[in-house]
Parts: sequence; structure tokens; C-alpha cells
Amino acid sequence: MFSTIVRKEIHNHIVSFRFVVTALLLIVVVPVTVLVLTNDYVRQWDDYSRRQVEIERYLERYAHFNRLGGIVEPTQPPVPLMTLVRGLSADVGMDSFDNDPLPVVFPLLDLTFIIVILISLAGLVFAYDSVSGEREDGTLKLMLANGVPRAKVLMGKIVGGTLTLLIPFLLASLAGLFIILLNPRVDWKGADFGALGLIILGTVVYAGLFTTLGTLISARHRSSASSIMTSLFVWVVMVLVIPNLSPYAASFFRPAPSRIKIDREVFRLTQDERDVLGNQLAKEKTGAVLKEHPILSGVERMSENEIKDRIPKDPGFAAAYEAYRKASQAGWDEANARQGAKAAILQKDLDLKEKAQTQLAVGLSMASPLADFTYLAADLSNTGMRNMRHFGVLSRSWWQMYDEYSDRRMNEMKKADPTADVWNSVADVRDMPRFRYTEEPLAARFAGILAPLAVLIIMASGLFIAAYFSFVRYDVR
Repeated sequence: MFSTIVRKEIHNHIVSFRFVVTALLLIVVVPVTVLVLTNDYVRQWDDYSRRQVEIERYLERYAHFNRLGGIVEPTQPPVPLMTLVRGLSADVGMDSFDNDPLPVVFPLLDLTFIIVILISLAGLVFAYDSVSGEREDGTLKLMLANGVPRAKVLMGKIVGGTLTLLIPFLLASLAGLFIILLNPRVDWKGADFGALGLIILGTVVYAGLFTTLGTLISARHRSSASSIMTSLFVWVVMVLVIPNLSPYAASFFRPAPSRIKIDREVFRLTQDERDVLGNQLAKEKTGAVLKEHPILSGVERMSENEIKDRIPKDPGFAAAYEAYRKASQAGWDEANARQGAKAAILQKDLDLKEKAQTQLAVGLSMASPLADFTYLAADLSNTGMRNMRHFGVLSRSWWQMYDEYSDRRMNEMKKADPTADVWNSVADVRDMPRFRYTEEPLAARFAGILAPLAVLIIMASGLFIAAYFSFVRYDVR
């Protein structure tokens, strides 16, 4: 009996005009979107590759340690699943807006957007009259008069509606996957297929949730007209209002200082104030060396070439000058340490407040199925906030290696030439460690999406229970 109800629901939906429209939209929009995103992914790869080549050329000719940090700063290449999900990695800066504003004003669609908007809306459209509509037609009364349990009727309607919605979506997704696999520039690995499978699983839960919600709303109304209006209202609140208001609510309850203001204060502490303190400390420490080594008299007025010429000729001067140089460096190191500690306090306070605000915003937004599925798809595809944290871990590890490398190389340059300006002299950095981005393993990503997936399942289960009790008490007359 249950399978008969499911087949009946599927048949009724397939022959309806709303199914034709939904199927056409999905079968057209999904492949076209995938084709555009695939071409965009290839373009981003080409841009990334060109930047890396230009960086290597720069390092061969103009490698100065006072500039290297900004040149070799870690950047993330586009990931293969960006052919489906754009996520945070697709964010652009104002330079992109200046070059071509249309892609910024009208961003590309992706599979996540299609699912959270089109699938959710179609799920409600398919189910808004599943109970009230059949009551108006009189078919519901006949079905229940034959002794069919209401639980089976309800479950059959939800399963039939969900399967009908998923059929065109899966066909469209297969067509999109075929487009991706045909492109020789896109190299999907096993983990990418696994992530896509988990995204499809999330889509099944998401589609079932909204089909159940539509059935619940239908079971709470006597007419289809009032049911569709309530469905649209609930859709707007759950899909549009909650996710968009959650960041503002979080900023109200957990305020954080302006990052621009903190950056300016950090710059003042580590640049302007540091320079004043550094000159003062260096003068104090080198003054003691000058008193101890009279041979350095007038060294402040000597040019770099004069110092270089005298060092090999006068060993006593060379030893005294090395002590003078170390004292000056000690003064600047102390200034950097003092001001860096002050800046670190400001930065830590900002990071803690921003983290608290973000966590609250995420928690509030998870009351919306749209937000839950978006987090799920973005994290599985390595384009979400989880990947930002993963990239941050890789970056900090690389920066530690870079700092160790730069300190070692500058010490070697100083030994070779005590008078050399190691910060502004051209350095051979062919052996410098290069940043290499690696994607987070699929198992770790799956563990990360358990929370939003669990929320979707709990929401769907709660809606089903509410729909069941509403349908049990529903007057079919």
C-alpha cells in the first residue's frame, strides 16, 4: 500500500505543470551553471599560474628581504570543486570591481544557490496542496475511507514528493558532472567525488525537509490558496530573513572593534612609534660602545664605503665596529619586541571578539536550513570557513619556516659582509621554501559537516512529527 501511494504521488506530480517547469529549470540551469563555473575555474587557474611565474621571475632579479614578505605571501589556488560551489574562495576585491563591475554586482550562480533557493521553493510548491488540495478534490476522503492508515498516507506523500523533486535534479547534476569530466583542465580526485556524494546526500535531506514543511503547512489549512500564501511567508523567513539578519544580531549582542581602526593603531605602534623608540634605544646602546672603543670615534659620520675600506685594514676597528653593529641591532630588536607585544595585545583582543561574534552569527543562522546546507556544501568543497581555518594553519606553518630561513640567510649575508644592508641587498633565494596548499582530507571535512547535517535531520524529523499530529487530527470533510 505504501508503494502504491508513493507511485500515485510521483505520477500526480510528473503530469503537473509545476513539475514540467521545475524540471526544465533544473535541466537547463544546472548544466549551464556548471559550464560557466568550469570555465571560470580554468580562468582562475591560469591567473594563479601566471602570478606564480611572475613571482619566480621577480625573485630571480629583485629579491630583497624587506619586500619578500609581501611578494611570497601564501595564496590558495582554485580547488576542483569550485566547478560546482563557489564559496568564500570566490570572493573578489575592489580591483575586480574596478576592472569589470558586472561579475561583482551579478555574481555567478552555483550548485549551492540552485539547491537552497530553487529546490526549497519547489519542495513547498510540490507539497503546499498535498493535503488541503486533495481535501478540496475529495480524493483524500475516499483514500481514508478505504482504511489506509494516515501515517502511511503522510509518509507516502512526503517520499513521493521528495523523489519527484530529486529526479530532475539528479539528471541535471549528472549532465553537469559529465561537462566537468569532459574538460581536460579539471582534475577531480576520489575525494572530490566523495564530497559530491555527501553534498547530494545533504540535498536529499534538504529537499525532504521542505517537502515535509509544505505537507505540514497543507495539513494546517483547509484551502490550498491559504496554504500557498503561508508556505511563501515561511519560505521567506527561513531562507531569506534568518540568514541575512543573523550577522547583524550577532554584532549587536557581541560587538567587536573596527578592524580598520585596530590596523591603524597596530601600524602606529609597529612603525611610527617603533621607529622613535628604536632610534632612542639604538643611540643609548651604541653610545656605551663608543665610550668603550675610542677607535670608533666619528663612525656615525662615515659612509658605508669608508667603513668597508677600513675593516680589512684595521682588525681593531673591525672588532669594535662589530660590537657597535650588534648594539644597534639589539636596540632595534628591543624596540620591535616592545611594540610588537603592544600590538599583539590589541590583535588578540580583536581576534577573540571577532571569533565570538562569528560563532554567535553562525549559531543564529543555523536556525535556517539554507545556512545549514550552505555550510555543509562549502565545507565539503573546501570553499568555506573551515577551509579558511585550514589555510590559516598552513600559512602560519609556512611563515614560521620562512622566518627561520630569512634569519639564517641574513646572518650568512652579514658574515660575508658586516657592512651590508641585508634588508635591501639582492639575495639569492632559490632555496627558499615555497608555499604549497594541500586540501583537507575528506574524512576531516565530513567530521566538520556533522553539525549542520544533524541540524537538517533534526529539523526534518521535527517537521515530520508536527505534520503527523496535524494530519491525524485533520478533518477531511
